Amino acid sequence: MFCKATLLALALAMIAAAEPIRVHPGIRIGLTKRTSLTNADGTFNVEKAVRQMEKTKIKHRQNLANVAKNSDSTSGVSATASASTSAVNPIGTPSTSGSTGKVPLTNAEAGAVWTGQISIGNPPQPFVVDFDTGSSDLWVPSSSCKGCAKGSHQYNPDASSGSAAHDGSFEIAYGDGSSAKGTPYSDTVSIAGVTVANQYFAAVTSESSEFQSEPFDGLLGMGLTALSSLKQPPFFLSAVSQSAVAAPTFAFKLAATGSELFLGGTDPALFSGDVETHPVVSSSDLNGFWAIGGGAIAVNGQTVSGLGELQSIIDTGTTLIYGSMDAAQTFWDAVEGSAPFEEEEGLWTFPCDASPEVAFSWGGKAWTLSDDTFNLGSVEEGSSDCVGAIAGQDMGFGDNVWLVGDAFIQNVYAVFSTEDSGSVGFAELK
Repeated sequence: MFCKATLLALALAMIAAAEPIRVHPGIRIGLTKRTSLTNADGTFNVEKAVRQMEKTKIKHRQNLANVAKNSDSTSGVSATASASTSAVNPIGTPSTSGSTGKVPLTNAEAGAVWTGQISIGNPPQPFVVDFDTGSSDLWVPSSSCKGCAKGSHQYNPDASSGSAAHDGSFEIAYGDGSSAKGTPYSDTVSIAGVTVANQYFAAVTSESSEFQSEPFDGLLGMGLTALSSLKQPPFFLSAVSQSAVAAPTFAFKLAATGSELFLGGTDPALFSGDVETHPVVSSSDLNGFWAIGGGAIAVNGQTVSGLGELQSIIDTGTTLIYGSMDAAQTFWDAVEGSAPFEEEEGLWTFPCDASPEVAFSWGGKAWTLSDDTFNLGSVEEGSSDCVGAIAGQDMGFGDNVWLVGDAFIQNVYAVFSTEDSGSVGFAELK
């Protein structure tokens, strides 16, 4: 029997296509950017970075467990076959109707968590959630929650005419000790005028103290169904299947100002030129992820040799960019003056006054990371060595799979579409 890494290496082969994507009207959702890894004095916050790494590893290992569990399902929308066909493109033809709306942006500080407003129930109950393309469940605190943060918005099922409780349970647990448990419900969920009926989500009934300092009430996953712990389609796929959006497409701008999630198409005011699109890889092990193939990394204009063609998961819920330890070492070997830093955590430094030009490509344009997104700060005050945003960690995906987070996404207009079995695209920010 082949191991998972071998299966990944055999299955993940797809040449990325570059072609324009249609522009549709849609929904604007303002996002709030929080929790920086760079301290106020310009130094790198090691402890915060390590906590984020642990959360990211646990999150994606749970995702892989969900993929395996859902692929064994003999019925229900969460089965792998369903997720790769009807769940990816539930209705086939885009809707010609759909609401429009905009949630104003509040930019709190440079960081890595992107939040916006949603509502649940009838009448609507408001929540602030983290929008995450690397997971697929919606969860918020329940009115019966023990240990939930004071002042957080809490879901009261008795106050909603559309609330329905369901069998089963929901639980998330991270490496830093934070955890939450809850009960599955379905109810009306609305985001900036896009309204979905009978959307599954979890109402959290117990929450550890680690969550109390988070700048959001809960999380809204925007991955595909195979990642769902609830074994149900996530909000956006429900919106597509119910013709609540004008097109099966959403897009992110994550930047210092004007950050936005756009539902139902793309926002021409935020990007220039065409959107370069790349098909989602057709691997059972990466089913449910927004993963694209045929990738490469260049340093100062030269492609890094020895990496092969990268498979890349595009994840707004991850701050940094992660390859395997060996792949990250290969990358940093191409950066002059680099050196290991906190080796167990897979971090490297480079000379602060000689920041490399790092670019990703997937068979088309080279997309360059700005120094602001690549440079996480100096190792200590007055040091000439700075920490880079590319790290080595075993996320469970295999050697040639990279997890590409906000350090990259902040440099592009990122477009996610469920048309034609799914694609991820990038365009130049205006």
